[in-house]
This record gives sequence, structure tokens and C-alpha cells, in this order.
Amino acid sequence: MEGIELDCIMVHVLEAGLTFLEANNPKNRPSVKGFNIINGQLAESSDGATFDSRNPALLRDVLVAFHLSTKEAVDAALDAAHAAFPAWSATPAPTRGQIIGNMGRLLMEHKDDLVRLQAREIGKTLKECGGEIQEAIDTCLFFQSEGRRLYGQTVNSELPDKELFTYRRPLGVCGIINACNFPSAVPFWKMIPAIMCGNTCVWKSPQDSPLLSFALARIMHQAGLPDGVINLVHGKGSGAGQHLINAVDEGRVNKISFTGSTAVGKMIGEVCGRNLVSCSLELGGKNPLVIMPSANLENAVEGAYWAGFGTAGQRCTSLGNLIIHKDIYDEFVAKLMDKVHSTRIGDSLEHEGVLYGSMLSEKYAKDFLEVIQICEQDGATKLYGEGRITSDNKPSGFVGTAEDGVYMWPHVYAGVTEDMRCFHEEMVGPAITLVTADDFDHALHLANASPYGLSSAIYTNDRLEAYRFKTGIKAGMTGINNSTTGAEAHLPFRGDKGSGKGTRESGIWVIEAYSYWHAVNDELSGKLQLAQMDVDEIEMVEAEVRWDELV
Repeated sequence: MEGIELDCIMVHVLEAGLTFLEANNPKNRPSVKGFNIINGQLAESSDGATFDSRNPALLRDVLVAFHLSTKEAVDAALDAAHAAFPAWSATPAPTRGQIIGNMGRLLMEHKDDLVRLQAREIGKTLKECGGEIQEAIDTCLFFQSEGRRLYGQTVNSELPDKELFTYRRPLGVCGIINACNFPSAVPFWKMIPAIMCGNTCVWKSPQDSPLLSFALARIMHQAGLPDGVINLVHGKGSGAGQHLINAVDEGRVNKISFTGSTAVGKMIGEVCGRNLVSCSLELGGKNPLVIMPSANLENAVEGAYWAGFGTAGQRCTSLGNLIIHKDIYDEFVAKLMDKVHSTRIGDSLEHEGVLYGSMLSEKYAKDFLEVIQICEQDGATKLYGEGRITSDNKPSGFVGTAEDGVYMWPHVYAGVTEDMRCFHEEMVGPAITLVTADDFDHALHLANASPYGLSSAIYTNDRLEAYRFKTGIKAGMTGINNSTTGAEAHLPFRGDKGSGKGTRESGIWVIEAYSYWHAVNDELSGKLQLAQMDVDEIEMVEAEVRWDELV
């Protein structure tokens, strides 16, 4: 394949691998043509249709035109994954771990370039993109050693001359679908343990970050991954994504791992359920953060501010309902609003010190503007926020030219109660809703009152309150004197209720998502022995005890 240029760096993507070179001019951001990767080869879609990946922080900056994958392309990727499965699953797990370790080292080598590419493609800040690429690195390094720890057990039999064993076995072909808000960390959360367990994958890249996905896939192959183990297809959720889900009904997919909206997750769950296919669903959230009177208010303000507006509020773990005890409500809100008013917003590729950048895409912006209308329809009081930032409508902290990208004001709504729709609706964007709590029990009730259960947090220096919160909250994750956001590669990640079903992401627990237990009994006696039926019964003998002699 010919060399292709991208971002403020040039990336030469060759069939043999991937190398990065700095461009002389950081504003030289040429666009390129992208491909699917099927069985290790660059592949075009059968009908030639394409879509653009556009920088949301600089809309005139089109990074790449990628192929819209047809059903034929998805089928070809599935064929390659099925063909690669026997050899890959038979590869010793420590060898699979070594390849994954190579991936981590290549990510470290190219980290700075990947960070700039990700920042350009989805508009997140360089600092956040750096943390996310590091999460992918940490995942690789963690699972490299798990290749030597895919333990089974030996189990004692109830019969003589017989051995019992358990083994972890791979599921088969896994369909991987992730959102674009975490386009490097989340697919590595999914695919690294999947291939560690011996599975093969068809990865449908996010529509808004296909070029980063392409670069990551090439790094995986450069690390020594055999052809067909991970196959990458691009397109819309209603196109390539739907073709991949439909393949579950066709009996061609053994596992679906999905990160996205609750509505789509429910549809995927229905398809997998009727086919008895395993699925992992990491979905939306309306994450509560409780502030109690004993809290360090400065620390709590920092945590709430970051949880609400980091990543422009486009994390599934972003703060939704900020629940504040009535005794400190006014003081806390005053401190919080001082920070909100000073928020620095802009393109981190051009300006330093910004808290958040653009929305992830025009679609994310459109959806956000629609959902915040619910707050005003419900009668909530808007303390701050004026929709989309323009040259004539911008906060004092905005830097740059507003019309260049898709930028939003930070929004804060007060007077929200649990009978309002905006208390329950997820708002993917820079907006938080303020709720007043009468006491701890009321705060815990409010924290559990939404249909979601992803992340949660409480700021308190009362250890009993902290204990009662972590034992009473119905959520997959809880922070104590920390924000609702943040995950580490070795800690389980996922929610409950409307926020997800299936096994957790990350850590040793995710191995359950990509393997099944195989029980084996090895009869050494040379004869048929039947458990429960051929076991000699042990008769109980009552011992005669002379109690008077024990006195």
C-alpha cells in the first residue's frame, strides 16, 4: 500500500507495519483514504461507498474517507475470523500473551503520535487522549502476564482411580462494537482479553474515529498477531454494526461486546438472548454524586466540576445528578459556579490549558441540544449555559474561532427533583442537574432513583456515611471522596440496571466474558464407575460415651 499522511504527523501505513514521522508544519493536516482490514489485508467495500471522518474541532479538516462496509465485507471478516480460530485457539496462551505485550510496547513507542491523532479525530484534549492511550498500554501489559495464568483446577473425585479437571476454553468469534468517546481504551478492554483467551474478533470501528481504529489495528498486526485474528470493518451502526448483529441470528457470532446507548444495548441483548449467545453490554448512565456537610468542599467542588465537564461531559461515567445536602447547598453551588464561569474551552491542538474541547461530532452536538431542552421543559432553573458556542454567543473562557468546530457552553440546571424527566434522562454533553437532599437517607434514595446504575460517588468525611453509601448504592462503581469518572486497567468496569448486563470489563474478571469452563473427567480404573450411584455409603457408628467419667 502507498504511504499515507495524516494529522500533524505523517503515518506511513504499509502492509509490513506502521511507522510515524513528524511533519514540518503542524497545520499541514492532509486527508487520506482508509480501508477495512480483513485477514490481515487492506480491503475495500464491495460497492465503493465511503464516509468522511471529520475533525469536530476544525470542521473543514477531513482526516480520511473510509469505506462503508457492506454485508459482504462483514461476511468476509467473519469468514476470516472463523478460519483463523482453530490455529489461534491452539496457540499456547503464554505466546498469545507475548504478542499482546508487543502491542503494549508498540503503543508506548508511538504514544505521542497516537495521542495527537486521537485528539484530532474526536476533539478530546491532548491530556485526556494521553490518559486513554496509556489505559490501552496498561491493558496490554496487564494481560501479557495473564497468558501464564489462565488457570484451571484439579478436583478430587468421589470415586477411586478417577481424575477431574476444569479448563478455560475460548468462545469462538467475537463481535466488538465500541463508541467513539473512548476509541482506544475501550476496544482494548474488549479485544485484548478476548484474544488472550484464544478467541478471534470482528471489530466494527466507531463511525467518528475510524482512522485511529485503523492505526491501532495495524499496530496489533505489527506486534505479531496472525492474520484473521482481529478483522476491522468500518461504517455506521445501522450498516456494518447491524450486519454484525444480524450475524448472531445466522449462527456466525459466538459473543457480542458492545459499548453504547441503552436503547441499542437492549436490542442487542434481545438478539443474543434468543440465540443463547453471550453478550457484554456497557451502556448509559445518569451518575449521581452526593455532597455531605462533612466533606472538604474545595475537594468536592474539584471532583464535581471534573466529573461534569471533563470530556465535555461525553463520558458514560460523567456526572448527571449532583445531589447536595441542604445545609451546604448555597455555599457549595457558589464555589462550583465560580469554576464553571472560568471554564477554558477550545482546541487543545492549538491552545493550552483547556478543560474540554469540541463535541465528538455534529451528531453528538445535535443530540445534546435536544436533550437539554428537557430541563427547561421540566421547569428547572438554568444557572449557566447558552447552547452552542458561536462568535456572538461565547463564554469568556472560550479560545479560538467558534465556527471552526462544534463547541458547547457548560450548562448547570438547579431546582431538579426526582419527578422531573431531566432527573432520569442521560444528557451526553457538558450539563449537570442540581438536586437538594434533606439528609443522608434522602441523598441515598435520590442516588438510587434513576433507571441507571453505572457510576456513583460521595464526598464525606463521615466514615459511617461512606460505608452506608457504598453498601446501599445500586451501581457498578463507587468513588468515595473522588469523582464519578476514572477507571484502572485491573479494576472491573460496568454498571447495573439500565447501565449494562453481562460480565465486567477489565481486570481478571473480564476473562469470564470471553471463555467458558470445560469440565473433564478422566477414568483411569478401566471400568465404568457411576458418580452418586457407585459411591460406597459410609455408615455412621454411634460411639458410647460414659459422661459420668468426664466429670
